[in-house]
Amino acid sequence: MGAPHTILIVEDEPLIAMMIEDFLEVLGKALAGSVDSVDAALARIAEGGIDAAILDVNLRGGEKSFPIADALAARGIPFLFATGGSHDTVSEAYRDRPTLPKPFTMDGVAKALDALG
Repeated sequence: MGAPHTILIVEDEPLIAMMIEDFLEVLGKALAGSVDSVDAALARIAEGGIDAAILDVNLRGGEKSFPIADALAARGIPFLFATGGSHDTVSEAYRDRPTLPKPFTMDGVAKALDALG
């Protein structure tokens, strides 16, 4: 299949989202969108055209990104979790998925996306 090309970013910190967007541009990836909540992510997923997603585990207002992971998994779209915590913050159902630890580096993002391919 190869590494995914069109990536959805789910991140509630605008500066972090912008940094990931910049990394994706340098890596030659397309941005499927950048959203900051479960509802916005689910709406964007329903539109289609997403090859993969980077999900921040903890979103604003105490939201967790696991409903987004459920929607992606149901569609067969690969995803990884971005977290400032340990891998233990990821729901047990998704602990087999790649994790991108914060702080991010471009190399880390590239390797994590390649692992999805």
